[in-house]
Amino acid sequence: MASKINKTVLDNGIRVLTNRMPHVRSISMGVWANVGARDETSDENGLSHFIEHMIFKGTKRRTSYQIAKEFDAIGGHSNAFTSMENTCYHAKVMDTHLTTMVDILSDIFLNSVFDPKEFEKERPVIFQEIGMIEDNPEDYIHVLSGNAFWGENPLGRSIIGSRENITRFNAKTLKKFFQRFYQPERIVISASGNLSHDAFVNLIRKAFESIHPGNSFPERITPTGQFNIHLHHRKLEQVHVCIGTKGLAIADPKRYAFSLLNTILGGNMSSRLFQEIRERRGLAYSIYSFISSHVDTGMFGVYIAVDPKTSLKSTELILREMRKLKEMRVDPIDLNNAKEYTKGGLLLAAESVDNHMVRLAQNEIHFGRQIPLKSVIDEIETVTGDEIIDLARYLYQSEQLALTMLGPVSDKKSFKDILFL
Repeated sequence: MASKINKTVLDNGIRVLTNRMPHVRSISMGVWANVGARDETSDENGLSHFIEHMIFKGTKRRTSYQIAKEFDAIGGHSNAFTSMENTCYHAKVMDTHLTTMVDILSDIFLNSVFDPKEFEKERPVIFQEIGMIEDNPEDYIHVLSGNAFWGENPLGRSIIGSRENITRFNAKTLKKFFQRFYQPERIVISASGNLSHDAFVNLIRKAFESIHPGNSFPERITPTGQFNIHLHHRKLEQVHVCIGTKGLAIADPKRYAFSLLNTILGGNMSSRLFQEIRERRGLAYSIYSFISSHVDTGMFGVYIAVDPKTSLKSTELILREMRKLKEMRVDPIDLNNAKEYTKGGLLLAAESVDNHMVRLAQNEIHFGRQIPLKSVIDEIETVTGDEIIDLARYLYQSEQLALTMLGPVSDKKSFKDILFL
């Protein structure tokens, strides 16, 4: 059944978008702020993520317990996430509880009190989250890899922040940052499901038009990748490896070819890396390639966890498969399979009201307009083998690689020899 997308801009600049899906009984809503870890100074690193936690810790009308209880009482699900460039507070309920969901989400977003007592209780929770990431080598290697590739730029920092910063923060620090950055021109509210656009806007308008525009924001600085080898010794059973090279920005016209290139190299179980390193040689349980794109830049990478004795050989095999992409044109059958895999993922995701809510907001933030799913699929279909090989040649250059390793490793020279061959 066809969906219907509408957009309204409130008087203060907040954008409200809905996707009406009358064949479902649920509604997913997100309040998005185009603010993230990238907008923080080194001393502020971790504030956006801490605010995400504190938003649910009480308002002028509700305690943290009441917020949780009211969502549970309507069978709803609520959560939030912080990225480098965005923060989102979202919920999903049955369509009969739309008014209640809007009331709760708008209350926590607009009226959180940032109670100092709640702040002190949440600080050790953040410490535990930092420890949880550091205890998980697969998560931690990505933090280390980002720092190695982006250096001192905010993109190279952890979204959660450092223990030193978390120790220094107080409730007043969070509130000031929130008031400075969470301004109308950076706010997008999206909802998808069985709802009326006009009725939804009327609910939103009552609460969100109270936000007044503020001062201008600091510009985001576009970094360049740093290419070197970074070894982090730790007593582990495996060596965790990330190889990073330059990627593309979110809105780059070559993003469709980029997605297919990623799928072919290491994006699924039939990919070259999975088949060569896991299936044929049995060297690793976990191996994949990944894309990390931002509004103005990006990184393309490969992750693997292996036995220390085979880490050099495995890294060499990864580099060989990366080189093949720019030396040999992709087989038409493999390219077609990658297209079908990508289209399948998009179409299956389109059955979820949550995914529609996310697409509404992300299209608005990154493109300023909605890109129909059919247009995306049409663009994927037009990608050629020549585009894949040209993109691989642009992205993969031996002198522009960053290798990050975590585990029982110390032989930097051997890795340097194969990396910068």
